[in-house]
Amino acid sequence: MKYNARIASNPYVVGSFACIGGGLFGLDISSMSGVLNNDHYKSTFGFPGPSAQGAIVAAMPAGSLLGALSVTQLADKLGRRKTVILAGMIWVIGSILQAAAVNRAMLVVGRVVSGFSVGLSSAVVPIYQSEITAPAIRGRMVSLQQWAITWGILIQYFIQFGCSYIDGVASFRIPWALQMIPAIILSLGMLFFPESPRHLFDHGKEAEALQVLADLHGQGNKEDPLVQLEYEEIKQQVYLERTEGAKSYLDLFKKGNPRRVMLGCTLQMWSQLTGMNVMMYYIVYVFQGAGLTGRRSNLIADSVQYVLNVALTVPAIIYIDRWGRRPMLLAGTLAMGFWLFLVGGLQGRFGHWGDIDGSRVWVIENNDAATKAVIVCSYLFVCSFAVTMGPVSWTYPAELYSLKVRGKAVSLATASNWAFNTALAFAVPPGLNTIAWKTYFIFGTFNFACFIHVFFMFPETVGRSLEEVEEIFQQGHVFTAWKIGRDVGRRDIGSVAAGAATDEKVSRVETPEEKA
Repeated sequence: MKYNARIASNPYVVGSFACIGGGLFGLDISSMSGVLNNDHYKSTFGFPGPSAQGAIVAAMPAGSLLGALSVTQLADKLGRRKTVILAGMIWVIGSILQAAAVNRAMLVVGRVVSGFSVGLSSAVVPIYQSEITAPAIRGRMVSLQQWAITWGILIQYFIQFGCSYIDGVASFRIPWALQMIPAIILSLGMLFFPESPRHLFDHGKEAEALQVLADLHGQGNKEDPLVQLEYEEIKQQVYLERTEGAKSYLDLFKKGNPRRVMLGCTLQMWSQLTGMNVMMYYIVYVFQGAGLTGRRSNLIADSVQYVLNVALTVPAIIYIDRWGRRPMLLAGTLAMGFWLFLVGGLQGRFGHWGDIDGSRVWVIENNDAATKAVIVCSYLFVCSFAVTMGPVSWTYPAELYSLKVRGKAVSLATASNWAFNTALAFAVPPGLNTIAWKTYFIFGTFNFACFIHVFFMFPETVGRSLEEVEEIFQQGHVFTAWKIGRDVGRRDIGSVAAGAATDEKVSRVETPEEKA
């Protein structure tokens, strides 16, 4: 089905619609956090303890790890758009399995299937967005992936909140079934959107790639300066890379790539080690330990956190291309580490081992000031993540790589996200059940370690086209990233055209179709 050129001409519509794929991850987060104190959920699935609940939660990111790794093949062979459509279809299947689950095994299988979908979409959506948006707004568009996640968390949580008053298994089955609606919208809607011009060019469809660029960035005008600039840069990059051999996993380890692969993978790793998803998945446990008792009170306090998560992501979306990636990461990790140390300190000073609903829990009791302080620090931690690390953790990896390895490298970076997400989902419930408040100190330390890593090794990429990023890493400064200025790599149509003239001989290399 041919895409709609009118839709393609609006950069914000075409850049944001695929973000529904990110919203699927958000739906899952609150679909779990919202049932942790649901008696009907507990009885249906055998009153899972800390380890069992960790395994149920971890099933989704485990499936996501497999999905993210699958993108290495699907994004290059099927195309970016078709992979997004496939992810939506798989999510529907997973939602059906979860909503119909009658035991833990069926629930886990449904979550693995849904996770596979999330892995696909979380890896391919940033690639798709980075390849169809202009450099000036790319950060804003890719960061919408994080905003979609926050909306998914918020919407699903309020659905869970409302359904929690239903007396019966419908209190959790209805919300889990409703999760399929956004996925259906995503799969059907993507039929009206164009394929990535870089993917088209890489598969020998140069004329179609130029037309898509014209519809995306030039209101259909193929002679528009920005369209010509993007087209020439893509052409130079693709033809040059074809001369270096076929794409393979080994390309990730060739000269110039290992550094960037490491940066993308470690940033996604740090995004998990900040402790943010712990505060999302297990916020019920966090506030329970703070002394907030009663299902209704806990649900209301949780919802405030999710609202703040949505609201504070907005400034990051607006200003991410002005503030830059490095300043946001540095400020965010310092702030998050500070708030987590405060939470741990308050818990350690005023808490003790107690009993809640028959479970051994480290809890603050009869200290209203300490309870409120822990809740406020948790809110401030979430706000710090939302306005910094959250959007950048998706934007930065999508900007780092050349076309030749982008699909594989971004999926590998996303896979590292899901690998650590899986490990933490397993580890946190037993951790809170054994070392309690010390858990927050561990994650606080991870944030400070991330600050040091970013300061020395992460160069700024804001405002550069994907091809201009190549020149950033040619500067070196592996351990002195702050020395690479924001003007490095910037080009205009004249310099690109000059490069095209010198590469004319290279441009005659056969396309894949001609070789066949």
